[in-house]
Amino acid sequence: MSTPNPRAVVLLSGGIDSTTTAAVARDQGFDLYALTIYYGQRHAVELEAARKVAESLHVIRHILLNIDLSVFGGSALTADIEVPKERTAAQMGEDIPITYVPARNTVFLSLALGWAETLGAQTIFIGANAVDYSGYPDCRPDYLAAFEQTANLATKAGREGKRFSIQAPLLMLTKAEIIRWGARLGVDYSLTHSCYDPTPEGLACARCDSCLIRSRGFSEAGVPDPTHYVSSN
Repeated sequence: MSTPNPRAVVLLSGGIDSTTTAAVARDQGFDLYALTIYYGQRHAVELEAARKVAESLHVIRHILLNIDLSVFGGSALTADIEVPKERTAAQMGEDIPITYVPARNTVFLSLALGWAETLGAQTIFIGANAVDYSGYPDCRPDYLAAFEQTANLATKAGREGKRFSIQAPLLMLTKAEIIRWGARLGVDYSLTHSCYDPTPEGLACARCDSCLIRSRGFSEAGVPDPTHYVSSN
């Protein structure tokens, strides 16, 4: 009798990084359980992108969870604060941007941990990246290591010796390297969405940090960019 595949919970936003991470996890032989969170973000069009990505990757189950962080505000993604536009790479790297959502990855990983323990899964995948994004404190290697330690201290499974692992395979890669890896795995990037400030029709603005990083990543990777930008329509 064949051994069943291990289970993994994947945080899936519908963007390049989380989609590639999910494809990597699948390539490593995991059965995928995808968790997408509607947290009151202005770019809620990414939820539909996540649904399409989950379907394309044949996940076992996809949960869309509503945790409205907009009641706290504090970010250009969850409050009536202007999204920065047309910033240079140097400007993006100067400080923690206003698009940082307070404690978002801690909230997300905690929810993923709860589901993983229920499923008997010991691996959680997150598309965190410490290279191409500007200074998000919850995308750092030491933070992820600290959360993994917390997961193993704070759960029944951890106390019983079933160790949890937080996997961030893209952590130290550039956007171009991520896109090339995903392309080798057959990822359909036309399904993904990255823009922080899309039009009501879901077109990418082409000017926010995320759009600029995405566009540059495809260019440097030598992979055609399938994104529908406002400026190209």
